Amino acid sequence: MNRVRTVDAHVGGQTLRLVVEGLPHPSGRTMREKRAWLRKRADGLRRALVLEPRGHADIVAGVLTEAVSPEAHAGILFMDGGGYPAISGHGIIAAATIGVARGLIFAGDSDDRDVRLAFDTPAGVVRTVIHSETLGSDRRIHSVVFTNVPSFVHTAAQTVRVGAREMRVDIAFGGLFYAIVDTEAVGIPLRPERLNDLRSLGVQLQNALNAAADFVHPADAEASGIAGVVFTGPPADPEAHLRSVVVTGAAVDRSPGGTATAAVMAVLDAMGLLADDRHFVHESATGALFRGRAVRRTMVGELPALIAEVEGTAWLTGEHTFLLDDDDPFKEGWS
Repeated sequence: MNRVRTVDAHVGGQTLRLVVEGLPHPSGRTMREKRAWLRKRADGLRRALVLEPRGHADIVAGVLTEAVSPEAHAGILFMDGGGYPAISGHGIIAAATIGVARGLIFAGDSDDRDVRLAFDTPAGVVRTVIHSETLGSDRRIHSVVFTNVPSFVHTAAQTVRVGAREMRVDIAFGGLFYAIVDTEAVGIPLRPERLNDLRSLGVQLQNALNAAADFVHPADAEASGIAGVVFTGPPADPEAHLRSVVVTGAAVDRSPGGTATAAVMAVLDAMGLLADDRHFVHESATGALFRGRAVRRTMVGELPALIAEVEGTAWLTGEHTFLLDDDDPFKEGWS
């Protein structure tokens, strides 16, 4: 009987399940080597944690590793129902919250209110600031700001055909490649009762785009392929500028999505609609808000790019011990 211990937290209703005990130690000199090790040696544990009966279709799990770069405090690898995404924005927010709240990561440059942590990921180093305060022996965490990898528009107004319908989408990178779609163009409103319709169309769009063309990062050939679709529409919250539903693989993100927020910001910036002097407020279908800010501009290959900060808040929801019985026919979950 194997036991795996986790601490769970949610960001806007989207859960990160952080493994704290029971997962084999991934080896490798880089985060991509560690990810490859997990994929080859421990994929059954990924399935057990994120698939039913222990997980669900939309959950994301993470595991902390030792850092591989001198500026990072720890490494983190993400796992979901489709595999091992290079990065998860809401996952970074939740992992930083759990790491500080449970004392899993030590940062020597912290003060009474802020903790600064850097994480190695397969997508690169991601820096965070955890805004918090000390209350007795506990630390109350108010929000987490992470500085994302460079975001850019790969292709504007990309034509894609799904069945008899032809649509135009913007392809942008925010740590993963996303197709960004205006819901008015597809005719499905951003309402909770239509999430399954958006999930279905999102999967179809990803498949159609990946079959039709190769979308490759100019400076990183391993970062390729459309990983998700961001459906955008008018906000419900008066503070928000845009409301979105993010479909990554077949999973629907309850939060606005950290990397998705950065990708949307890259599109808005290319259109001249992103203000430098204020936050871009991004709303999810649950009403959760992320706040993004353009820190600076840069280049990725020959493409203009921006460095975005994204802020959100996570809440711990539970600590769990999962049992994996060798005789259990669904030991590794099912989908």
